[in-house]
Amino acid sequence: MENPSNEQIRQVLEQGRTIAVVGLSNNPTRTSYQISKIMQENGYRIIPVNPTVEEVLGEKAYNSLLDVEEEFDIINVFRRSEYLPELAKEAVQTNCKVFWAQQGVANEEAYDILVENDFTVIMDVCIKVAHAVLLKK
Repeated sequence: MENPSNEQIRQVLEQGRTIAVVGLSNNPTRTSYQISKIMQENGYRIIPVNPTVEEVLGEKAYNSLLDVEEEFDIINVFRRSEYLPELAKEAVQTNCKVFWAQQGVANEEAYDILVENDFTVIMDVCIKVAHAVLLKK
């Protein structure tokens, strides 16, 4: 598994405006909530993907990536590594081509599925940190 270069990651963050966040909690103390809120404050549209919540950060939540009714540019995953292959199989059925697994989350099988389907795959990297470092204003 190899992540794209910082330049490629910066392009993902500049070009993508809508992020489907898998595992986004509606609990403000959870990392997924805090990071998504910061990304939202930085101008990104957040689409929560979590079957246990109705709405997060003022946005309607969906049960799965396949249920999301609008286009999204980045899939950002806050689930444990063992769930990534299943999510990768869902991701390849969408129009999205960027799969981003948060810090501490990586899976070789999922990586292979995604790369075979022409995805840009970023694993074990925090999207908020990458945004702060690579898109300094």
